[in-house]
Amino acid sequence: MTQRTSTAAGTTGARGRSQKTGSTVVLDRTAEGTEVKRTLLPGGLRVVTERMPGVRSAAIGIWVAVGSRDEPLSVAGAAHYLEHLLFKGTAKRSAARIAEEIDAVGGELNAFTAKEHTCYYAHVLDEDLPLALDLVSDVVFDALCTEADVETERGVVLEEIAMRDDDPEDLLHDAFCSALLADHPLGRPVLGTEQSIAAMTRGALNGFYRRRYTMPRMVLAVAGNIEHKQVLSLVRKGLRDRLTGDKTPIAARAGRARVGKQPRLVLHTDDTEQAHLMLGVRALDRHDERRFTLGVLNAALGGGMSSRLFQEVRERRGLAYQVYSSVAAYADTGHLSIYTGCQPERLGEVAGVVRDVLGQVAREGLTDAEVARGKGQLRGGLVLGLEDTGSRMSRIGKGELAYGDYLSVEETLDQIAAVTAEDVARLAKEILARPLAAAVVGPYDHTDDVPLELHEVTK
Repeated sequence: MTQRTSTAAGTTGARGRSQKTGSTVVLDRTAEGTEVKRTLLPGGLRVVTERMPGVRSAAIGIWVAVGSRDEPLSVAGAAHYLEHLLFKGTAKRSAARIAEEIDAVGGELNAFTAKEHTCYYAHVLDEDLPLALDLVSDVVFDALCTEADVETERGVVLEEIAMRDDDPEDLLHDAFCSALLADHPLGRPVLGTEQSIAAMTRGALNGFYRRRYTMPRMVLAVAGNIEHKQVLSLVRKGLRDRLTGDKTPIAARAGRARVGKQPRLVLHTDDTEQAHLMLGVRALDRHDERRFTLGVLNAALGGGMSSRLFQEVRERRGLAYQVYSSVAAYADTGHLSIYTGCQPERLGEVAGVVRDVLGQVAREGLTDAEVARGKGQLRGGLVLGLEDTGSRMSRIGKGELAYGDYLSVEETLDQIAAVTAEDVARLAKEILARPLAAAVVGPYDHTDDVPLELHEVTK
């Protein structure tokens, strides 16, 4: 069993959100030697580590609470554009040198942008942690953002948008978010648009960078064969005079805007062999205590080969090769969605079957056996997904950024185990009866050409 202790005076407990600057708390400690610690440094930077004895690697990530939803409409895509730009060179390294140094140790250095955060990360041998931490910190804090680099990277981002447009599933996801969330910032694509990227200036990007990339918005997470003291020493050495003041971390994002308009049908005309369909409803925000129940519902509904949707759409009727459901949770809303691809002439039938499955589960819930399988999928997926240092780093970093808290693997498993068929039935009745949004990518010239069943499910 996990033994949990706290070493920091002035906190509200090992998991408390109130923590004195300079103090360290032990968030988790197991008999196997795993240990999770958090330190709040001057300036508001949080350092969270997970020591994993027995491995020979380390993963580091700097998580920034800045994503596409934080962009004014005039600079849509700025967070992602900036993520590219920061790798183009710093005060002490060129882009080529950054690449050469990480390649020389066989490591990985990369980043990604989401709707509510951006992460810059490296994965290396444990002995190369000092280099990895220096590289990631250099990129995040000391990028030059020159005019020439802005122009070079503009072409790269436009190519990425073009690549997204050539991938029906990626394009479908953006269309679905627009259908479900309308003009809410979460409904806009992370990449921005061709127009917004073409118009982006160096001043706008650099201003976005300097205003948003501040210590109180950041979490530095490290997992692997490391010691917390070692990480703190490297951070203090590397950031030096940046670690000043008594600023406190910005509280976990609680959402800023309510979602308005009703969901709708969005069509993206494309000369594809298949029609690609995504249907879904607004669901729970990530702070909702029922999120584990939603996870079980999602797994049983469309999470595997035994799921209700897979059995009905593929196994019994042979209407599609691929069908699955997924959930996303943000600070103030979330969604449950279903994807499938089929022959264009069968789209109406597929949409009708999906609608009927959702309606039946909303009315009757799931069987005990389905709930048990859903819980088993979640448990297995959680544990098997945490076998490497990169996954562990992501879990503690994203958890700290999103919740300002830590939930151990054992506690998460307990939350999943506590979900009952009655809990799932109540939640299904609430959310699956909500208005459906639909997005289609396929060979239809106008929404009037889309089968009638799609218009029916989105009424």
